[in-house]
Amino acid sequence: MGLRSVFDASALRTEFDNSGINTQFIPLIWKYLLHNPNCEWEDIPSLPSAAYTLLRSKFTTLSSTLHSATDSSDQVTTKMLIKLQNGAFVEAVIMRYDSSLGMLGGKPRPGGLRSTLCISSQVGCKMGCTFCATGTMGFKSNLSSGEIIEQLVHASRISKIRNIVFMGMGEPLNNYTALVEAIHVMTTSPFQLSPRKITVSTVGIIHAIKKFHGDLPNVNLAVSLHAPVQDIRCQIMPAARAFPLQKLMDALQEYQKNSQQKIFIEYIMLDGINDKEQHAHQLGKLLETFQVVVNLIPFNPIGSSSDFGTSSEEKVAIFQKILRGTYEIRTTVRKQMGQDISGACGQLVVNMPSKRSGTNAAPLADIEDLRH
Repeated sequence: MGLRSVFDASALRTEFDNSGINTQFIPLIWKYLLHNPNCEWEDIPSLPSAAYTLLRSKFTTLSSTLHSATDSSDQVTTKMLIKLQNGAFVEAVIMRYDSSLGMLGGKPRPGGLRSTLCISSQVGCKMGCTFCATGTMGFKSNLSSGEIIEQLVHASRISKIRNIVFMGMGEPLNNYTALVEAIHVMTTSPFQLSPRKITVSTVGIIHAIKKFHGDLPNVNLAVSLHAPVQDIRCQIMPAARAFPLQKLMDALQEYQKNSQQKIFIEYIMLDGINDKEQHAHQLGKLLETFQVVVNLIPFNPIGSSSDFGTSSEEKVAIFQKILRGTYEIRTTVRKQMGQDISGACGQLVVNMPSKRSGTNAAPLADIEDLRH
């Protein structure tokens, strides 16, 4: 193992404590690195001399490198390919939105352009969802908390990031300790992101959901439900066998009671499999006692080998209408972003990119604004 990432907070704190160095210097170190990409340890002003010695011998300013950043043809999405210290690659995606689009309380929204970063938590994924490109890679390794945070560091140098969604490669709750530590760092100096602007997506790891609110209060939970009944869920998400739907719903009920927060439900629309009217009614009945926002996701094919078809716009509209009209469940349809660079939902799998360029297009409104 090489030098550790200086953004691995617990390792850095432990080393500082052991050497009698005040840990209050840590945010100052991070802030300097954030604003001075290619600096050396000696460039950081006003640290105790012992800190320079320790940093030189045990830590690196960045353990990962930005291998490439590929813009979608409409310039709204940028896919970053990041090379880790061990030679593996992960992907993260910047999505630009106009938060002034739409209405808030009958008036135009305040705000303007800002960006959401979709972050990876693992190299590959062991959940094996059949509609997801990352699932085809299998599981390679967990990311350290520093490697998770470094995705934000790389992205911040391209665009000002306001929202984080853990919807990239991997199942975040299967890398729970690193996830919690990374989010704690992101919500403190110098990143100062609001926990309410961070969303963690899970297939439904029940034992981790039970701890989630205690460890990450105010962070949003999104659940990749994708089917309203257990047998369809198992058919398209093999990992669902370990997490029976009723037990998952019980855990979510408990989570909502304790957190008093909305839960985001992700539902990928697969033609003929989970997109019929009966499925909309089953989903409505499953969720009617919850405070949720359902996000219907048009399926993004993964190359030519895909076993699934994309639901027609008409089917998606009927599904949405049933959930909204009959069950009064807030239901949105996810805008497709970044398909031309395989940066769209379910398409993240490590391919070496070819650079594309294109013309500017109007920014979109963001699912992350739905809670306001």
